[in-house]
Amino acid sequence: MSSMSYHIPNLLDKMTSTDKDLRFMATNDLMVELQKDSIKLDDESERKVVRMILKLLEDKNGEVQNLAVKCLGPLVVKVKELQVETIVDTLCNNMVSDKEQLRDISSIALKTVINELPPGASLQTTSVCRRTIVQLCRAISMATDVSVQLEALDILADMLSRFGSLLVSYHASILEALLPQLSSPRLAVRKRTIIALGHLVLSCSIDLYSKLIDHLLECIQRKQDNSATRTYINAVAAISRGAGHRFGEHLERVLPLVVGHCQVDDDELREHCLQALEAFVHKCPKEVTPHIGTILGLCLRYLSHDPNYNYADDEEDMEETDGDEDENEDDYSDDDDMSWKVRRAAAKCLEAVISTRHEMLLDFYRTVSPELINRFKEREENVKADIFHAYVSLLRQTKASTSVIDTDFMDDGESPLTTLQQQVPSLVKGIHRQLKERSTKTRQGCFSLLRELILVLKGALTDHIGMLMPGIQYSLGERNASSNMKIDTLLFVHCLLVNHRPEVFHPYVDRLLPCLVTAVNDPFYKITAEALHVLQELVRVIRPLDTASKFDFTPYTADIYSVALSKLRAADIDQEVKERSIGCMGQIVSSLGDHLQAQLPTCLPILLDRLRNEITRLTTVKALTMIAASPLKIDVRVVLGEALPILGSFLRKNQRALKLATLTLLDRLVVNYSGYMSAELLQPVLSELPPLLTEADLHIAQLSLTVLTSVSHLAQPAAALVQSGFMLEVLLPPVFQLTKSPLLQGAALRTMSEFFTVLVKRHILPADRLLALLLQPVSGSGGGAQVHKQAYSSISQCVAAVCLTDGRVTMEMVQRFLRDIKSSSTSDARRTFSLLAVAEIGRHVDLSGVEGLKQVILSAFSSQSEEVKQATSYALGSVACGNLGQFLPFVLNEIETQQKRQYLLLHSLKEIISCTTSRESLHRYEEGIWNNLFRHCESPEEGTRNVVAECLGKLTLIQPESLLPRLQQALHAAVSSPLMRTTIVTAIKFTITDQPQPIDPLLRQCIGDFLQKIADPQLEVRRVALVALNSAAHNKPSLVRDLLDTLLPKLYAETKVRKELIREVEMGPFKHTVDDGLDLRKAGYECMYTLLDSCLDRLDIYTFLNHVEDGLKDDYDIKMLTYLMLVRLATLVPNAVLQRLDRLVDPLRTTCSAKVKQNSVKQEFEKQDELKRSALRVVVALLAIPDADKNLQLSEFLSHIKSSPDLQALFDSIQHDSPPDAAAMMDLS
Repeated sequence: MSSMSYHIPNLLDKMTSTDKDLRFMATNDLMVELQKDSIKLDDESERKVVRMILKLLEDKNGEVQNLAVKCLGPLVVKVKELQVETIVDTLCNNMVSDKEQLRDISSIALKTVINELPPGASLQTTSVCRRTIVQLCRAISMATDVSVQLEALDILADMLSRFGSLLVSYHASILEALLPQLSSPRLAVRKRTIIALGHLVLSCSIDLYSKLIDHLLECIQRKQDNSATRTYINAVAAISRGAGHRFGEHLERVLPLVVGHCQVDDDELREHCLQALEAFVHKCPKEVTPHIGTILGLCLRYLSHDPNYNYADDEEDMEETDGDEDENEDDYSDDDDMSWKVRRAAAKCLEAVISTRHEMLLDFYRTVSPELINRFKEREENVKADIFHAYVSLLRQTKASTSVIDTDFMDDGESPLTTLQQQVPSLVKGIHRQLKERSTKTRQGCFSLLRELILVLKGALTDHIGMLMPGIQYSLGERNASSNMKIDTLLFVHCLLVNHRPEVFHPYVDRLLPCLVTAVNDPFYKITAEALHVLQELVRVIRPLDTASKFDFTPYTADIYSVALSKLRAADIDQEVKERSIGCMGQIVSSLGDHLQAQLPTCLPILLDRLRNEITRLTTVKALTMIAASPLKIDVRVVLGEALPILGSFLRKNQRALKLATLTLLDRLVVNYSGYMSAELLQPVLSELPPLLTEADLHIAQLSLTVLTSVSHLAQPAAALVQSGFMLEVLLPPVFQLTKSPLLQGAALRTMSEFFTVLVKRHILPADRLLALLLQPVSGSGGGAQVHKQAYSSISQCVAAVCLTDGRVTMEMVQRFLRDIKSSSTSDARRTFSLLAVAEIGRHVDLSGVEGLKQVILSAFSSQSEEVKQATSYALGSVACGNLGQFLPFVLNEIETQQKRQYLLLHSLKEIISCTTSRESLHRYEEGIWNNLFRHCESPEEGTRNVVAECLGKLTLIQPESLLPRLQQALHAAVSSPLMRTTIVTAIKFTITDQPQPIDPLLRQCIGDFLQKIADPQLEVRRVALVALNSAAHNKPSLVRDLLDTLLPKLYAETKVRKELIREVEMGPFKHTVDDGLDLRKAGYECMYTLLDSCLDRLDIYTFLNHVEDGLKDDYDIKMLTYLMLVRLATLVPNAVLQRLDRLVDPLRTTCSAKVKQNSVKQEFEKQDELKRSALRVVVALLAIPDADKNLQLSEFLSHIKSSPDLQALFDSIQHDSPPDAAAMMDLS
């Protein structure tokens, strides 16, 4: 502290020196000191430092002045409020000084001070802002010097942008100072005033906002010159852009005036009107809906507004002298012509309409698309770029819409895609002309548009490659073309090659290849990398290995190989080029290797060298996989011996992608080069597999098993590995350990079963010995108790696979399992496993000849263990699949006669229906099953009804033509039976799957009848109808998209709290409130959440938000769902959420402020904590919306969070630990 008290005065003394260098150094040293957190100044030092810095602002040396300005930034947060006020007052006074230089430097200094103020409502920030605002308003109103006004307006806009919500009490005086400036004779003043107003409306009160709108409307209606009108319309547009969420209620008054002024013959006024309309479309999507047709008409009209240019003559000239069109256009010049601004504004407004109105997509293709294509001939480069952007936006909307519509259900008639397909020829014709332009920007726009077209409509350019080829050659071959132009062209060519059939390009290879070779040799590495990527794709095209082709590719082989080899050999090239050259060479050898036999000894060792390099090894593994998988059986013996040990070492690396790629390559090598494989070569690699055969990563385990399976197919190496004991002692123990994993399922389990099958088939291990090893965990001393119950299923499937491979052991094993089931001494765990094993065997083998099978299985139903009963049910159903004639009638009879076992027997029936894929096999039993199920549709047990419903649904999937109408008739006939309606509607849920099914077209026609039960009088029927709607919206949105207009009002009605469903239940001395409508509301909100992702374009988002707002005040479960929805909505429709922010913040604040009673149970505290966490996730998502932080209520809530240590800690952890939309990744189907 003492050294500081000496150091600062010393610096201040030097600042008064006559030597400018000494002053500069002293000021610089002071700035360094001020930037340290440790600096502490007493009151006297503060006063002296502030006075000196302010004095240095008037220094004669500019560099000293600049340093003084830089000192003010850190100084203002270090000194006390009194000194800050001194700084602000001095700077504000200097701003209106007569000295121009002092005014300028003080303005810069004041901006620096404001920028350094900490965000939030700190005392210091509030004090500075309020003190500055008064002075700024005075400076703006005085209007003695325009430069002072401009600086003051600039600073005011900055302050309103950062601290608008802190200045609420000054908003009226700010508005009073700003409004007269809109009529200033200086354009710059008017522009900066409009900017300031745009920031003011974000945080001002509703009354002040309305006052401003009224003033602007009054001025627009007033008879005045066009210049003034332009200013006011510009101001309206800025206000709409700044606070569009408030502008909606005034739109009906504003929009007709703006549209009216579009008719005035003033191009600048038209431009401003169209810009205002663009802002309305973006910021007030709901309110502007009735006027979209009018706006669209104006945009299309003014898109071609070019009164000073005759395009007809230009097109005639183009046809006569195709090569001179650039010169003709370049000769035209008219400096006074402002019509291009109108066309540009029309194109931008059109893009806004297209990007926000996905429901009008087909109309856009009918009306807008032809007009945009026609305007590709636009002479002004910037306007043409915006026209391209508008068309790209149309294509992106098409892509987004077709991604959520099931193509199977697309109408045979007119659709966006079919209309686009019809317009492709005219589109390509318009683009073809533009690809000859000298303008780089135009050609880049063309390629960008064509790329989007291909992504939307694959194969769209099949008949037009010839028209595009000259443009491609020109852009790649132009001597002075920019690197970006070449890269964009190469990206387009790659997209073209990937998305079209190979034979389309064969006539043009001789024209395209030289351009690519030149591009590969380009000195700029990015161009080289892209060219190699395209060349790799071209190799696939000239010789497609998956289809027959008569194209003669041999003339091009040498050129392709030599150019790729030159880059592969180079050591001093960019990493991206290295990787692309490796990939390209891999493709060349894979596709053309049989014509490069002499070159293989040259290029393969280079690839081996790249395999040893840590940076390029992963890319090289993928390239070698292409070569190894080639049907040409490329001779790789030259590198095989050295490559395998290297690949084995990769399996030890802690790099998952490398392990996956290496295992895939090893499998291809073993399968395709089995003749070169020996036990000595394979054993070092296989010794790396045991650590990978774990449940820690089942994908890696699956690929490891695939490699083992492929090795087991090799007779000599496999025999040698068995003989040496390596197979039994090293490889198999981890495999058997993996069978006991409860996580083993799906593809990994199927691969393991296949591995065991191969072991038996290839006589590597006898079936009885393999079965003994498999059964050891469940038949040991513990009787299976040490194995997780989930593992029983996977072990039983492996046992079944082995039994089915060797028929000699099948019946023996079945008899053994039946003895275990029958024995009273068998543990429940072992009995469960035996039942599952019989089930898996019986699914594939007819066991009807096994004596006493039915009785043994039926006896297991009497077990006390629920797990045994479930396994028995599964076993009976699975065994029945092996012989339907013997078992299905028996099961149906048991269902009728055994009431106590009915539920379990119905599960058996469900298993029979599920495993029967052929409709013929069940056809003769269909009527009996159907009648049997309908006799139990009205069971009082909900569980029984659910199983019946699942059986009905799955049976209907097998025979949709005959059974779906019967299901529909049964629904209509069940007027007096709520339980029957519940079962039938639930059954429909099971007919909706995420994969295409024959039932889908039929279901689409009648699903409305089932879903209309959302309005059923019975509560439970409504709930299951909502669940069915949720399932349809998640799995097949196309089934319900067209029904949402009628279903949504009924869905929203079920999200309301109904007092008649709330009752009080007495529990001893306490009264407990029960809400019978809670499950129904929960189902409704889950359905709403699903619709957000699958049918957003069919939702009125403002009506949707109304019900989300209601949910924020509902029960715990509903609140959690609405928080999830808000996080998604903030991402999907930020503008709509911004409009409702005031109404959303209060419920969130209430949740975060709620306290749990001290005597509450632990669960209540946990629920409240989770609610707070979820509410704060919503706050984080809301803050990510542009301009949301300017909202006064949200700012105040944020201050409340920061003032509470608990909430602040929770808020910080949410911000740092997870992305805002992490909570939205929940599947509610």
